[in-house]
Amino acid sequence: MISRKNMGSPSPLLLITLVLGVCFATYNLVTMVMHNRSISKLTIYNSDGGIFVDPIIKMPESVRKLKRAKMPFHVALTATDAPYSKWQCRIMYYWYKKQKDLPGSEMGGFTRILHSGNPDNLMNEIPTVIVDPLPAGLDRGYIVLNRPWAFVQWLEKATIEEEYVLMAEPDHIFITPLPNLAHGGYPAAFPFFYIKPDQNEKLLRKFFPEEMGPVTNIDPIGNSPVIIKKELLEKIAPTWMNVSLKMKDDPETDKTFGWVLEMYAYAVASALHGVQHVLQKDFMLQPPWDLEIGKKYIIHYTYGCDYNMKGELTYGKIGEWRFDKRSFLQGPPPRNLPLPPPGVPESVVTLVKMVNEATANIPNWAAE
Repeated sequence: MISRKNMGSPSPLLLITLVLGVCFATYNLVTMVMHNRSISKLTIYNSDGGIFVDPIIKMPESVRKLKRAKMPFHVALTATDAPYSKWQCRIMYYWYKKQKDLPGSEMGGFTRILHSGNPDNLMNEIPTVIVDPLPAGLDRGYIVLNRPWAFVQWLEKATIEEEYVLMAEPDHIFITPLPNLAHGGYPAAFPFFYIKPDQNEKLLRKFFPEEMGPVTNIDPIGNSPVIIKKELLEKIAPTWMNVSLKMKDDPETDKTFGWVLEMYAYAVASALHGVQHVLQKDFMLQPPWDLEIGKKYIIHYTYGCDYNMKGELTYGKIGEWRFDKRSFLQGPPPRNLPLPPPGVPESVVTLVKMVNEATANIPNWAAE
């Protein structure tokens, strides 16, 4: 007979067995949830690889300690044949070649995806694949609407040796050798502060139905810079193109999202395919708002840099000293641009020095 005393006091062996069983069940549950994409946003805040996640669901150890054998990625740059695009591509390709083979780099091949439909005078300078633009009038003057269509065509016709692809833009400069920032099946992307899915739920529900989950499943990103497995991009790209066109056809969405519409479309398309990105803040910096280079990998010179001669930012007003890519819409900037005045942040000084180095070393720089 089992005594009442023994029933009230389980043996240490039984307790240990129960604890181990609960731990094993919890591990399996977490693993299952991870595999079904119920993970919160993954954010790497620095180049040391610190990943901050929802404290309830942690990164699998296999992903956390992934740094591993070298995983090269193909650099894919979408571009037009306009002078404004061409001079930026030349500078970008110059710095790609400078950084590609340095220690720490996992850069593989390079392709300029030219979506003008015709060859131009950079064919012998930059590896290029020609694809068709959207049918006349379909982009309605929104030229970047050609980007997803360009990727769809390139992925169908090109032979890409690398397993991963970096989607890049002409106004990117590689500051340091770029490693593969993706983590296993999670692509790496830069988080943009102005992409706010949670504040645009009403609009986004037109393209991301409620059965797909909360709008917070949509990452605050655009398509560039993104390092992603080629097989994932092949799935996302057609959806990205279709969502972009549907957003452009919706007057309310078009008006609200404006120039970043195609960025939202990529984020939505990724979420529709259940793809979530590691948000890598060190991916790039954007002068003049980011002041220091730090451990960043790419300079994105999308904003104008305007300063007075005291080195003070003039906040939207044309300064006594300025560098703005839009000042050179019709042709390339001259060689040997003047450096900014004392007191201007390191990021801006570095940008101008890198532009000057590239233009000094690229043959026939003045050619359009």
